[in-house]
Amino acid sequence: MNSWRLTITSPARGAWNMAVDEAILEHIGKGESPPTLRLYAWEPACLSLGRSQPFADVDGKRLQARGWEVVRRATGGRAILHTDELTYSVTGSAEEPVLAGGVLESYNRIAQALSFAVKSLELPVEMKEGKPADHTASNPVCFEVPSTYEITVNGKKLIGSAQARKQEGVLQHGSLPLTGDLARICQALVFEDEDARENAAQRLLKSATTVESALGRVVPWEAAAQAFVHGFESQLELCFERGELSGTELKRADEVMREKYDHSSWTERV
Repeated sequence: MNSWRLTITSPARGAWNMAVDEAILEHIGKGESPPTLRLYAWEPACLSLGRSQPFADVDGKRLQARGWEVVRRATGGRAILHTDELTYSVTGSAEEPVLAGGVLESYNRIAQALSFAVKSLELPVEMKEGKPADHTASNPVCFEVPSTYEITVNGKKLIGSAQARKQEGVLQHGSLPLTGDLARICQALVFEDEDARENAAQRLLKSATTVESALGRVVPWEAAAQAFVHGFESQLELCFERGELSGTELKRADEVMREKYDHSSWTERV
C-alpha cells in the first residue's frame, strides 16, 4: 500500500484553487510534500479555461452580471463552469506507481478509481476508451467534447478531467457535477447569436449529465467525497493519511495566486 496525503479544503475562489494545486506540485518536485489527493469546491462559481484556450471565448459582461469569476488552468482542455460539483486533484512525482508510464497509462489508472467511486454511489457508469479529445476552437465547452477513458452514464459524460506533466511531477484534476443546470456555462461564453447559444446548450445537455440527473436524487458533497476516497484506496492500493496544507504550501499558493492565477497576464494571455 502506497501512503498518500488526503487533504480536503474549504470552498474557495478559482484563482486560489488553481494556485493551491500548483503549490502542491512545486513542493512535491522539491521533495517537501507527499503525493496528494485533494478534494475541493468553488465559491463563487468560476469559469475555468484550458491552458491554451482563447480568452476571446469568454463573454465578460454576462460573466460579471452573474457574479461568476474566470481563471485559466495549468492543464489543457476547454471551458468548465465550476459550481455544484466535487473537484479532485491528484498530484505526485512521475515515478509514483499511480502516475508512472505517461499520460494515457496514468489517466487510465485514475479513471478506474473514479469509475469505482461513482459506481458506489449507485450510478450505472461505463468507462469508454474512446479517442483523444479534439479540442478545436469551434467547441469551447469541455463537457461536450469526448475524451479518452471518459466516464459516462447512459452515453452521457459524467466526469471531465485533464492532466499536466511537468518537471516537478504530475497534476491531474477533474470535476464531478453533482447538481444544477450544466447548460449554464453557455451564458458565460461568446456565440455568434442567441440561436447558436441555445443550440450549444441543447447539445451539451444531450452529451453530459450530473449525478442528480442520472440518479434522480441529490448526493451530498461529503458523500461523493467519501466515495472518491474509497475508490482511490480500493483501485489504486493507496493508504491515505488526512493532512492539511503546510505553511509553506499556503504561502506559496498565495504568491502564485497573486502573481499568476489572479492576474490578467495569465488569464488573458491567449
